[in-house]
Amino acid sequence: MYLAMNRFSVRPENAEDFEAVWLGRDSHLKDMEGFVHFHMLKGALREDGTILYASHTMWESEEAFQAWTRSAQFREAHKGAGQTRKLHEGHPHFEGFSAIQSIAS
Repeated sequence: MYLAMNRFSVRPENAEDFEAVWLGRDSHLKDMEGFVHFHMLKGALREDGTILYASHTMWESEEAFQAWTRSAQFREAHKGAGQTRKLHEGHPHFEGFSAIQSIAS
């Protein structure tokens, strides 16, 4: 398993619009081989006055994730992303993780 995560710092006055962008877009993830699941997570208000959001995508492998980043579906899902940069502070912070242990109910 491979977890791909982007973290976004969002000012409270932009939170509603930021969430609307994510809730209203077609990600095309379900079209991709190796896609497992996606979550958009919202944290609490932080000391710096921003809210931390994290997009959390699980893949069968890092190779499946890399294929996604090179796909037409990725380009379609991210078109216009530059127009929404004003909704979050700075660039998204990417983190990728390979699973070394998994425990499920």
